[in-house]
Amino acid sequence: MKAFVKTVTAAALICLSSVAMAAEKSASKPEKISINLSTADFALQHYVAVTTAGESVGLEQLFAEDFSQRIQASNIQTYYGRQALIKSLKKQQGEILNCKTHIKIVEKSTDYMIAKIVLKFDSFSMTDLVTLVYENGSWQVSKSVHSYQ
Repeated sequence: MKAFVKTVTAAALICLSSVAMAAEKSASKPEKISINLSTADFALQHYVAVTTAGESVGLEQLFAEDFSQRIQASNIQTYYGRQALIKSLKKQQGEILNCKTHIKIVEKSTDYMIAKIVLKFDSFSMTDLVTLVYENGSWQVSKSVHSYQ
């Protein structure tokens, strides 16, 4: 029962902090700058910078048109599409997460890559399984699945 309460509390704190960060408005709009997504490694590193270091350049270029994200915390599942995530990430511009990041390439081929990204915070960790695809001459993130421990 205590583990369940801790898990629910952690999930609630994560949701509240995400909402609080998303509520802050940026005074300046970032310019449209093209980023180098010519390799899967470049795209993966940019994705990590976007999600952990508040980078907001090239969001439209990074995420595929059919992008989907699933977040699972305890028995709660939340789904986001491309536009909702981009809007949220733009609002979090400059926000740097206080965590250690570990990246492992699970599988890689000429036109797709699956990576496991683990963000270790003080009291919990988040695992993000990311699928990147090579389409129309550049690499893009097509799917993301988050889980919390």
